[in-house]
Amino acid sequence: MVSQEQLIRERLADEVGRIEKDAPHRVALAYPSPYTVGMSSLGFQSIYAQLQAKPGFACERAFLADGADRPGVELAEAPVTYEGRRPLGDFPIIAFSVAYEIELAGLVKMLDAARIGALRSERDEHAPFVLAGGPLTFSNPLPLAPFVDAIVMGEAEELVGPVVEAITSASSRAEALEVLAQMEHVYVPEHHGTKLATIAACDNALLPAKTTIRTPHTELSNMFLIETERGCSRGCTYCVMRRSTNGGMRLVPKDVVLDSIPTDCRRVGLVGAAVSDHPKITEIVTELAGRGCSVGLSSLRPDRLREEFVEALAKAGYRTLTTALDGASERLRDTIERRGREKHYERAAERAKRYGMNRLKLYLMIGLPTETDDDIDECADFVGGLSKIVPVALGIAPFCAKRNTPLDRQPFAGVDVVASRLKRLRKGLRGRAEVRSTSARWAWVEYVLAQGGEREGLAFARAVRSGGKFSDYRRELEAIGASPKGTPGDGRTRLAIAP
Repeated sequence: MVSQEQLIRERLADEVGRIEKDAPHRVALAYPSPYTVGMSSLGFQSIYAQLQAKPGFACERAFLADGADRPGVELAEAPVTYEGRRPLGDFPIIAFSVAYEIELAGLVKMLDAARIGALRSERDEHAPFVLAGGPLTFSNPLPLAPFVDAIVMGEAEELVGPVVEAITSASSRAEALEVLAQMEHVYVPEHHGTKLATIAACDNALLPAKTTIRTPHTELSNMFLIETERGCSRGCTYCVMRRSTNGGMRLVPKDVVLDSIPTDCRRVGLVGAAVSDHPKITEIVTELAGRGCSVGLSSLRPDRLREEFVEALAKAGYRTLTTALDGASERLRDTIERRGREKHYERAAERAKRYGMNRLKLYLMIGLPTETDDDIDECADFVGGLSKIVPVALGIAPFCAKRNTPLDRQPFAGVDVVASRLKRLRKGLRGRAEVRSTSARWAWVEYVLAQGGEREGLAFARAVRSGGKFSDYRRELEAIGASPKGTPGDGRTRLAIAP
């Protein structure tokens, strides 16, 4: 078995672009998932670059150990930073980037293993100041409140420097909290209670976020990631990044995108909530293909898969055309304000086949409000028809309502209901399409946190400390009134959805 020290040395040796720096003030920049996930995060890399650029400050990265993100797996060793192999307790500030609710388990494990104490109430004046930010802050960071001293809300590029400076300049933790509580876009649980700060949007001049450190040891090996836009102009009612968030879509000019990509890169990932909505996306992909790059895109909208765009994707190495079906039926897609129509998916399948792609992959949510078995049957019929054109794979996730969206407070369909509908869909598509789904049980845990607050965060921590298996989460969450059975409605009531 490879030791933590040896693994870190091997990974550091393979990195390109790491910023070596020594400075009086040091920050541990922590990611509560393994290295392969954390180093695939543009947000994490962007904050790394901002901290390393700040005079007087330097950061060292720390990650959850490989495999410790699995339920029931405990940390065998205390986490240390990659750059200095220092324990987290040696740093005056630990800054966590948290992408989604279930990653709270990694945060609890890392702080407990470092003997710092995951709960704010367990730490004294001499403990590190625990700061958090990341994508979770766009929806509901309240379950984080029991664990952290302060949370930077939204886009943190302009805020992280002043925040860490305020913490290090303060004569005490109480003074630091007082100063931070007065800063716009910073949420301090001890001062603000449950009243969240507003979500920050950084200056457009700081766009695009892009890879600072390239490494083969990521989910997207040696791929250079760069934003082509930030935000979204669409109004999908389940999405935290819909048009009302931070001013909608902010485009990065084509020339800025292309000039920001190192000439030696051969794998490029174009990132954003709605990459295919960029008006110059076909030209960007075509030019990158001309450089000999293979190109990946984080989001393809079905109504944007025009002939010339799909052709460009094929030239850039695409072998699977991926887009979102989202709702199981046309009725459900209308309900959640998706623009995808059956004709768009049919044309996508035809173009995938025409340009030599191996399959069409569709993402789908099961358990949307008002969903019935009739919707599932319509999905099976429609996807079965697409499979006659090109092989189809379905990637399915149970619907989890998020705060700060029009579908906030909508109920979870229930673990048994989701499992039943998934079984029905599998049966309808047997032999016609590949069907893979994430766990309905863990989706329920995510839902409870997504809709919860400090009480849910504390229950989550107890479950992690009890072993972190689903039975532990179920016991602790049921004890505070949550039920995996869900509370689905009558299945046909139209929702009153805010604009």
